[in-house]
Amino acid sequence: MGDADSVRVVVIEDQREIRDGLAVLINGTTGFRCGGTFRSMEEALPRIAATDPDVALVDIGLPGMSGIDGIPRLLEKCPGLLILVLTVFEDDERIFRALCAGACGYLLKRIAPAKLLESIREVKNGGAPISPEIARRVVQLFRDFSPPAELEERRLSAQELRVLQLLVEGHNYKTAAAELGVTVNTISFHTRQIFRKLHVHSKSEAVAKALRARIVT
Repeated sequence: MGDADSVRVVVIEDQREIRDGLAVLINGTTGFRCGGTFRSMEEALPRIAATDPDVALVDIGLPGMSGIDGIPRLLEKCPGLLILVLTVFEDDERIFRALCAGACGYLLKRIAPAKLLESIREVKNGGAPISPEIARRVVQLFRDFSPPAELEERRLSAQELRVLQLLVEGHNYKTAAAELGVTVNTISFHTRQIFRKLHVHSKSEAVAKALRARIVT
């Protein structure tokens, strides 16, 4: 795979050992390239657009501006940027705020290197990777928070509702296709219809809206 086809990743992490380790992992894997590493949001914001990244790995506990507060500003600088939180924090407040701020996924730092690379690839392909421990908390968090459903579920077909349920449960396109016995392209088609009908632009937004409005349980 040529450099032009590689997933371009930037790392925003204040701990040098972790930051450098991530850069080595990414640059040492075919199909990935680390375009830059930053110690803080203040360092990243003026420079990130020049790196033309696809995905940003963002720590939450940064000095100065927090990772959560920085997410909307990163998206202002790079509107198409896909943000993966990579953190030690797994409390409900930070999870909720990060996802509402625009993160496409939420991973814990104890994730295995191979799984991290898989998650980066997954988010680039339209997925919303979330560590299993976090996924359970997200489901419960949005169930507790959700107001009653309005009319969204009436606009979704039975198959679209089933696909949406699988996305909420943490499936990616490939595993959802296997679960339903259909092709990945079929899942992709249904997902695009779900996005259109729910007026969202990503899997994480669809999952959040589905749970918040209780479209699925």
